[in-house]
Amino acid sequence: MATFLLIHGAYQGGWIWTHVASRLRGAGQRVYAPTLDGCAERAHALRPGITTESHAAELAALLTYEDLRDVILVGTSTGGMALLKTAELARERVGHLVLVDALALKDGEKLSAGPTRADVEGRLFAELEPTTRAWALERYTLHPIGVMEQPVKLPSFWSQSWNASVVYCPRSSNPPEAHQRRAADALKARWHILDTGHYPMLSTPDALSRLLIELGRGV
Repeated sequence: MATFLLIHGAYQGGWIWTHVASRLRGAGQRVYAPTLDGCAERAHALRPGITTESHAAELAALLTYEDLRDVILVGTSTGGMALLKTAELARERVGHLVLVDALALKDGEKLSAGPTRADVEGRLFAELEPTTRAWALERYTLHPIGVMEQPVKLPSFWSQSWNASVVYCPRSSNPPEAHQRRAADALKARWHILDTGHYPMLSTPDALSRLLIELGRGV
């Protein structure tokens, strides 16, 4: 049995992983899919001061208090930023890093802006079938602005050696392939392709779940 920590991206919550989490649990895996501070059902706590680093500190504490080891960290979109910092903070508890169409910034880099709701509905969610798209849009919430505006702080992550995989989704326009290739090269990561858009946990949950289970066998 492998242990997975599924990390959501901007404007999302743990709900984005519902279909994948149920499949992983059905296959006998241990799964955590928390909602980060200020997001989704925790949107009432949205406030200044929430950053990638505070999100990561929360996730690292989860690993510590649950006494988890050899954890497979899975991050999507901006969840990749939280994944990197969590790994840096909890190095001894990490078994594998999986970046699923994710952002992997270098120390001091930052985002310019996140997508608008209209952009999400018309572009990022465009390939989802209508029922799934409507379900996801009902759960779409604001994201802590500090994650978008503050440079990430990763003083030691990129100088370490990691067991890593990058899952590239060619129908997604963001993050671009060049960004994900950069991460794969720097991490000496395995390269996987899912022929779908930016939300494979919604569009192709079976394929993503199978891939994660396969990766879990190697931890």
